[in-house]
Amino acid sequence: MATPRLDSEERRKGIVDAALPLFARKGFSGTTTREIAAAAGVSEALLFKHFPSKAALYQEIILLGCEGHPAMEQVDQLAPSVESLIGMVGLMVRHFVLCPRGSPDDFRYRLLVMSFLEDGEYARLVFDWAAGRVYPKFAACLDAARQEGLVAETAISAMSRFQFGHYVAIMLNCLRMPEPSAIPGGGDPELLIADATQFILRGIGLKDEVIARYRPAALTAALEKE
Repeated sequence: MATPRLDSEERRKGIVDAALPLFARKGFSGTTTREIAAAAGVSEALLFKHFPSKAALYQEIILLGCEGHPAMEQVDQLAPSVESLIGMVGLMVRHFVLCPRGSPDDFRYRLLVMSFLEDGEYARLVFDWAAGRVYPKFAACLDAARQEGLVAETAISAMSRFQFGHYVAIMLNCLRMPEPSAIPGGGDPELLIADATQFILRGIGLKDEVIARYRPAALTAALEKE
């Protein structure tokens, strides 16, 4: 029986799905186009037709994994407020800490680590995407909290607050990648999420009395039900 013919979009997704675990395990420089093509069931010529450069393949990984992620839909629906700011941070930390091993998200984060060890191109694209796509909502929520007098004044820019919080969440993910976890004692995931969320919120500048008014895990659960 003949194999059903895939359309261009399905073929591109198939190539990304095949390339992602290879990149995550071996890095870009350690993965050959022949390996990717074989894993995707296409010829190298067809691979290059869809993705003529490494950057093009990386962009598609980001597009499929980040832009289309359900968490982004939740963030898009949030109205600027201090509640939304706390919800965004809690949701981010929970997403990184509870990322299932062997999932597409796990492969993307392992690729991020491999990128740090190579030329950093994928990492730069990821952080550029976050700065352009997620940061505006974060900044709007921070500004709303500032207008209510709920943020302590600091010389640290809004972008730096966003980036540093992001880096903390990513590092927690990295520490939990090995089996067993590299966190001393393993760490209770829910306690880790709660503590890290509170740590980031304080770093952002939210006043303690504001943080105490909300339970990040409860707010995250409420957001996930919307």
